[in-house]
Amino acid sequence: MKKNTPILIVMLTFNDKTVANASEIFEQCKNSRAEYWGFKEAPLPLEEMKALYGRMKALGKKTVLEVVAYTEHECMAGAKMAAQCGCDILMGTVFSDSVNDFCKAHGLKYMPFVGQITGRPSVLEGSVEDMIREARVYLEKGACGIDLLGYRYTGDAAKLIQTFVASIQAPVCIAGSINSYERLDEVKNTAPWAFTIGSAFFENRFGGSFDEQIDKVYQYMETSGQKEE
Repeated sequence: MKKNTPILIVMLTFNDKTVANASEIFEQCKNSRAEYWGFKEAPLPLEEMKALYGRMKALGKKTVLEVVAYTEHECMAGAKMAAQCGCDILMGTVFSDSVNDFCKAHGLKYMPFVGQITGRPSVLEGSVEDMIREARVYLEKGACGIDLLGYRYTGDAAKLIQTFVASIQAPVCIAGSINSYERLDEVKNTAPWAFTIGSAFFENRFGGSFDEQIDKVYQYMETSGQKEE
């Protein structure tokens, strides 16, 4: 059976923080192939966030806010930001019933983290089995999918991603540190719903301008082969 091509979500972030010139970068790349766009809850002022998300929506883009927060109070604040900005998807946060209920009430698709997460940039710890169990509970409660910090894992990242995606019958987004064609190959072979790239574009890991790198990644993910050395 043919695997689905994972969706690229372009994140206007570097080291888990939104870049100051996010609006400028988006305008340079608005005609690239990227349909899904997002950034983090910090440090842009809320009014700038609203304006940028509004511009994205006006151009027909799907919008994502990824919240790197670990307390219920901070996670709820991030969810309220996503609602105020009119985002399509809230990614991240440590799951809580209150945030889940808020997302249901405000038409936000909710994709929380799983595992034990600390720091910024985030680090993921925990067993694969526990993460799968967590995910199933969250999905039963109404989350639409899971935000998996696969390449931030302190264990075997490739094994985690492969096992998790195969075990979860819902959208999974592999977020963070996808910065090489080797990792694109692993994502392609595992075929999650989506994956994010942010810092790697700013570091020019895929060669070319920001918008050229976006289109390169899109084209690469649609090909059946692997990158020739």
